[in-house]
Amino acid sequence: MSAVLVKPARVLGRQIVLRDATVHDAEFIVGLRTDPIKGQYLSQTSSDVQAQREWLRSYAGDDSQVYFIIEDRDGQRHGTVRLYDVQGDSFSWGSWILADDRPSGFAVESALMVYHFALGLGFVASHFSVRVGNESVWKFHERFGAVRTGQQGDDYFYSISRAAIEASFDKYRKYLPDGVTVIPR
Repeated sequence: MSAVLVKPARVLGRQIVLRDATVHDAEFIVGLRTDPIKGQYLSQTSSDVQAQREWLRSYAGDDSQVYFIIEDRDGQRHGTVRLYDVQGDSFSWGSWILADDRPSGFAVESALMVYHFALGLGFVASHFSVRVGNESVWKFHERFGAVRTGQQGDDYFYSISRAAIEASFDKYRKYLPDGVTVIPR
């Protein structure tokens, strides 16, 4: 039996809360995705906030993905991350954007949280792509133990095993010493 994505209300980490995205986040999401620096390695996004609201309304009924807003413990939004493309016991993740004013450690903690959450759902691996030009991000994933499996055009493809994920939990334990707490809907 394959693992499945489940939308929780929240996933709690040490400094971070991953919260299910809602239509109220549309303007924030569009702002991040259309930022000329942050958006350069993302799929093309419209600056139409109403279109983003419509997408979020549709997303609310879509069980094939989980789209989180990355917040601090005070509820200030600092980014987004999405889990999707389930293939057996592997999932993909992306739409990972962090605001410039985020607290230190948010990149590592949010990545660890994605993996903790996914392993808790029964996934044992992840697959994803990163734009070739987005060197800081693909190097980040490689430090986590992701292995480059190919390249097509402007994209590198990666996979990461459960063993590599668990090794990253140990390597980066200071960022998320107690794992995560999942608050169901």
